[in-house]
Amino acid sequence: MSPTTSNHPVLPAHGHVTFLGAGPGDPGLLTLRAVEALASADVLIAEPHVLDVVRSHARATVSTPQLTVVDEASTAAGIPAIRDAGNLVMEAAKGGKRVVRAVTGDPGLDGNTGEEMLACAAAGIPFEVVPGVSTAVGVSAYAGVPLRDAHGSDVRFVDARTASDRCWSEVGASDATAVVSTTLDTVGATAGELVAAGRKPDTPMTVTVAGTTTRQRTWCATLGTVAQVLKQAKVLPSPEGHQPVIAVVGERSSAAQRDQLSWFESKPLFGWRVLVPRTKEQAASLSDQLSSYGAVPHEVPTIAVEPPRTPQQMERAVKGLVTGRYEWIAFTSVNAVKAVREKFEEYGLDARAFAGIKVAAVGEQTAASLVEFGVKPDLVPSGEQSAAGLLEDWPPYDPVFDPIDRVFLPRADIATETLVAGLIELGWEVDDVTAYRTVRASPPPADTREAIKGGGFDAVLFTSSSTVRNLVGIAGKPHNVTVIACIGPATAKTAEEHGLRVDVMSPEPSVHRLAEALAAFGAQRREAAKEAGETVTRPSERRPGGRRRRTT
Repeated sequence: MSPTTSNHPVLPAHGHVTFLGAGPGDPGLLTLRAVEALASADVLIAEPHVLDVVRSHARATVSTPQLTVVDEASTAAGIPAIRDAGNLVMEAAKGGKRVVRAVTGDPGLDGNTGEEMLACAAAGIPFEVVPGVSTAVGVSAYAGVPLRDAHGSDVRFVDARTASDRCWSEVGASDATAVVSTTLDTVGATAGELVAAGRKPDTPMTVTVAGTTTRQRTWCATLGTVAQVLKQAKVLPSPEGHQPVIAVVGERSSAAQRDQLSWFESKPLFGWRVLVPRTKEQAASLSDQLSSYGAVPHEVPTIAVEPPRTPQQMERAVKGLVTGRYEWIAFTSVNAVKAVREKFEEYGLDARAFAGIKVAAVGEQTAASLVEFGVKPDLVPSGEQSAAGLLEDWPPYDPVFDPIDRVFLPRADIATETLVAGLIELGWEVDDVTAYRTVRASPPPADTREAIKGGGFDAVLFTSSSTVRNLVGIAGKPHNVTVIACIGPATAKTAEEHGLRVDVMSPEPSVHRLAEALAAFGAQRREAAKEAGETVTRPSERRPGGRRRRTT
């Protein structure tokens, strides 16, 4: 028999299915294996609740068919059958595709994927299961409610929708911590079931909605008072009563303990919608920092960066770097670094072209972008990160020690003359070159403009005078309940000239220190409310009216 032939039948080429737990809602709870599986998926079939959580880790070309589960009501009503999740999975896998089936929480504890797995097994389709953080466990942890302690205890997980009378009786008769999956408008009935089954009415209970997201809210009560607590908080009755919640019943959900363990909802900017009016390239790191404080950053580009209208001046200056025309090059922004780097790449140059040239940088972000390029700055201001601060440390020209007296200064077309004048005064010749132009960006969508003017944002960060002018120009003036945070005195002055009252000032001109200052403001505001016995609210939840002036 020829080694290239066989009597065995050729097996059909099936794909592969990954049943993936996407966690309760926080994108940061995805496992490393989940991210790997998503990156190689051809087809992504995800529950609507977690689609946005997982889609960002998939390829741009991934197919995301709409997931529609056929229920009994649809069938009884005579509605034509629509492909359900199982059929979508099988169809894609039999077509040789790599399929990721993403469910909320964990596939084994939260998802109803058992039948889909059996179908894959019956059809000979290989599959794997990637566990996820279950909703009950994840939400309880984010609510500051540990389910077990050093002494150990039983934990019972109950789905109120399917729990039998026997289940309620067993949970009610025990002293186990009960973690109940239910809905907001049925919490009272759930508490009633447990009391009727034997639990004491004064048993502590927490109720958490939108767990692990920045919309999370938790209420502490007891089995006997939970309905009244939700009513007094004006949570119920509500058209959103169908929202799923996690209720924890037991001593570890007591209000006194949760006050100490509520790490997530007590973040300084928890739930704050913060407007970040910067160029898109510069907003990412700032948004990440704001998210770490619990905020929901909303990036609105106010400045668009474009190449200079006449590139010849920039081209001559970059060639001068290579031929030894300059002793120094000074970068005052990330955009200047980006402009020079792009020109280098256009000419096939890299960081080695800076050999023998001293490099100065204003600001930590500018310095970091140079290091990323492979260039370590020789001079960064020791004090104020500005043109004035740079001049404080810049050495005067000395014909004995400086073989060349010329400085290359790539900047924006609207840059001030402070640095140029100061360098000339120190004896240097300056090639002040327009490396890029800054123009006003297009207006944001109508709903964003309305939120800005109507008080829908809790805070706005202004990182330059131009961001103030451009935001007001393209979107209107922020509402008077919105907290205004400015990077420095000049920016604050521009904001006040536009009728804005500045609440927060960065201690130094750094976007990261500005975010820290806003977080400190939020923490002080939270503590003041708690000391006064008031409910902690976001600025956008305040009624229109007077605002506290910034204190110094």
